[in-house]
Amino acid sequence: MFITVMFGAGCRELVNPWCNLLNFTVHLKQKARVPPGGTIALLAEDGHLVKLEEETTQAPSMACSLIQEQVTYVLVQVIKGKDGTPTHYESLLDNLDDQYPELAEELCCLSGFPTTSNSQRRRTGIRRGHREQGPPPSRSRRVTSLSSRNR
Repeated sequence: MFITVMFGAGCRELVNPWCNLLNFTVHLKQKARVPPGGTIALLAEDGHLVKLEEETTQAPSMACSLIQEQVTYVLVQVIKGKDGTPTHYESLLDNLDDQYPELAEELCCLSGFPTTSNSQRRRTGIRRGHREQGPPPSRSRRVTSLSSRNR
């Protein structure tokens, strides 16, 4: 079982999530050069957000328990709000707005920011399948395929 994680200027990392969640998270942070103390999450092609850091504070688990196999994810940095400001999410994939506007809108929505386009219908389709935690949604709810768009 492998997944693809996208970040940077078109970098794609094939990752095996059949490992300890802490090791998985550390590996992704090193590959994407996330600063020490940074928090990351994965945004699936259907808009499902997997918060990796919150899971590592609980009982140790396997990364595969949170992640759906053969799915492409965008690496996201979680920026925790200070002094009552909300947490927001920043894509670590350059030009997410241009490459995957649906996912850029989803990150804006998750961060509590207004969306910049008039794609309410498209974003609603993503939100319907959205769950921040729990088992990954079924593949039938996928709105767009990240892996097939960049071929």
